[in-house]
Amino acid sequence: MEYPHERRHNDVLDAARPEAVAKQHARGKLTARERIALLVDPDSFYEIGALAVPDPMPGPAESVPADALVTGTGRIDGRPAVVIATDFTAAGGSNGVVGNEKLRRSWEIAAARGIPVVMLFDGGGHRLQEGLDARTFAGGFDIQQVQTRLSGWVPMVAAILGPGFGQPTLTASLCDYVVAVRGTASLGMAPPALVRAATGEEIDAESLYGADAQAGFGTIDLAVDTEEDALDALRWYLELLPANADQPPPTEHPTGPDPEAATRLDTVVPANLRVGYDMDLVIAGLVDEESRVDLKSAYAPNVITALARIEGRPIGIVANQPLHLAGTLDAPGARKAAHLISLCDAFAIPILVLMDLPGLAVGTVAEREGLARASAHLSLELGAATVPTFTVVARKGYGGGYVVMSGGRTYHPELVVAWPHAETAVMAVETAVELVYRSEIADATDPGAHRAQMIEAFQQRLTAIRAAEGFGVDVVLKPSQTRAWLDQTLSHLPPRRALETRTPRLHPVAPL
Repeated sequence: MEYPHERRHNDVLDAARPEAVAKQHARGKLTARERIALLVDPDSFYEIGALAVPDPMPGPAESVPADALVTGTGRIDGRPAVVIATDFTAAGGSNGVVGNEKLRRSWEIAAARGIPVVMLFDGGGHRLQEGLDARTFAGGFDIQQVQTRLSGWVPMVAAILGPGFGQPTLTASLCDYVVAVRGTASLGMAPPALVRAATGEEIDAESLYGADAQAGFGTIDLAVDTEEDALDALRWYLELLPANADQPPPTEHPTGPDPEAATRLDTVVPANLRVGYDMDLVIAGLVDEESRVDLKSAYAPNVITALARIEGRPIGIVANQPLHLAGTLDAPGARKAAHLISLCDAFAIPILVLMDLPGLAVGTVAEREGLARASAHLSLELGAATVPTFTVVARKGYGGGYVVMSGGRTYHPELVVAWPHAETAVMAVETAVELVYRSEIADATDPGAHRAQMIEAFQQRLTAIRAAEGFGVDVVLKPSQTRAWLDQTLSHLPPRRALETRTPRLHPVAPL
């Protein structure tokens, strides 16, 4: 005997809606329930709200099964999570009043149980038919407040798998990690038609709203080619995070770094400060092989932010990339670094700063981009961090950037390392000599020789050994020795630093 609720439930499943499913497949996309089945462990998904529909009930041709939102709990690689998927086959995946209630309930479950939230967006945005009524719209939507309360308590991740204008973009932007599929994903606060109606501007959708464009803007962390790639990326990220902020980060069986990268680590960083190199090769020689997940890699490429493992323990990495802007710290790079530090501090993940920094960006662009505020934001995050931090000066450490990026004792790292070619100073010697000794050089019998002599003399005072003599660093190491030191230090550190957790305040005041 089939009960009425069973019949209603079966009616919302893919098998009962072959025409809608076929249209979705024709777009090259999976359905919401197919995506969930691909993401979670077999037979682990328990759906809530499957019978929810808008009220008053639309006519048969306008039915919105489950109010266009599939919600429930499941297991991902054995670990529980809340899973939310918008259903494009139902009213374009738009969110209505009932759907918002399902969203709130899902987030409340995540908050109460302390488990991650995974959101799969395809379509969405406020359902206009329901939004053209002040009776229901004027009160706003407290799901916004619920999600902000989740931030930093449990990991929140999202995949944009289709159009995601408005509310899906905003919701995803509050997540810790976001991926989008090339060719099908669209992100933005307003779709082209709305922009055209409001301003008359014609929008090239892919160059503004596409996955690669939004990755460059920093809205998402990764652009991928397929839905399967997107779901895999979410899994890999979640593997590095604890279930919630009260749990320790998950550890895995220790593995070594990439053998080739480890072998060449001592030769990657050139002694010549004018020669560039790829900081990715340095990171590969330090962290466990295939453990790295980059965050916002297409945004501000002069700064690398990533999660990885060292001897099975998760660690966050902020590193200058000499191949882009010589590793200079600009406003986007500072914001990117601050975001990574905030994430790591929320979930008790130690932070490693790998520095090769010629200084802060200068000039009109730097000022207009708000470098002062962005640097203050980075300084605030590092200064307020409660997790252990480590600083490695790989080569250059110059000026205010050196201080802002945790050079030396600035934010009391657990370990401060200088590599053999490291140089630290208020600025490059050539620039300083030109600024301070210009008159003396001009008055010399041989200005060129005098200038070169002064540069050479000062150059001898910038070395790693000189830094160690003043105890600005703990130890000078070859790059190949660094992983062992990090491992040894990580092995007996508490998850939080006592001083930073006892300050009697609610929170710092974030710069504008």
